[in-house]
Amino acid sequence: MTIRLDGQVAIVTGAGQGLGRTHALALAERGAKVLVNDLGGDRDGSGESLETATAVVAEIKSQGGEACANGANVADYDQVQAMVQQALDTWGRVDILINNAGILRDKSFLKMTPEDFRTVIEVHLMGSFLCTKAVWASMREQNYGRIVFTSSSSGLYGNFGQSNYGAAKMGVIGLMNVLHLEGAKYNIHVNALAPAAGTRMTEDIFPAELFDLFAPAAVSPGIVFLSSPEAPSRKILSAGAGSFAVSKLYETEGVNFTPAELTAEAIATAWAEIDNPDGQRELQAGGEQSMKFAHQAATRQGIQID
Repeated sequence: MTIRLDGQVAIVTGAGQGLGRTHALALAERGAKVLVNDLGGDRDGSGESLETATAVVAEIKSQGGEACANGANVADYDQVQAMVQQALDTWGRVDILINNAGILRDKSFLKMTPEDFRTVIEVHLMGSFLCTKAVWASMREQNYGRIVFTSSSSGLYGNFGQSNYGAAKMGVIGLMNVLHLEGAKYNIHVNALAPAAGTRMTEDIFPAELFDLFAPAAVSPGIVFLSSPEAPSRKILSAGAGSFAVSKLYETEGVNFTPAELTAEAIATAWAEIDNPDGQRELQAGGEQSMKFAHQAATRQGIQID
């Protein structure tokens, strides 16, 4: 099987450097027309310039592809709507959205200011929401869309000094879960990429000897797959150094207590069983948890439910 994206239009945010750049190049190589978005600021979000986006557009065009540059701030809805309109005016549709734009303001929680926390949330989580909101109606109307959020192991598992970044990166997983359900009947598939790559965002995190091993280009084939007609939905694809894995959220079977048994001490006594991974499941919607609890309670109390 060869994945081709001929005739499809992709928007890649934060595509002037690092992962966004290699994502844009990889999509263009497969035939997609790419709107290359980048504010062109520093990694903390300050400053702006269209130079990096324009350079990536030139790269794509030099290889025979179609692309245009855009300098929208993903945290500004008016600019985001204008960005999407630019793609629609240029090519008539948007098939793929890669929410990649991001900034870092790392500090320990003790030193984290509300501004540092809020600004990172605005770019990563609100920016992903605004860009997705701007393409959602047209994707529904055309009965097709592929959306990828960018998560991180910092959100999935935690990373010291990144409470703002980790919160934002776990937030997009919740957004993905809901939009997967809402987009299913419109053939809109929604996934997340959790990348590990050597970029300016991670240059002081990765040891020097590993930096080259984690080349951004080793992650971008995952973006091509998640952008394709063959893409799954509601998956968290972790990627780095040429390795790919799926991260999943499981819930244990747990323990039910009758009203007469229910105390904090009972929970403490049963903790090993509550925490037992045997029989744990990957739930597909929030209502499944409620139904599981309802059946457990009804069974314990002799109540018949359908």
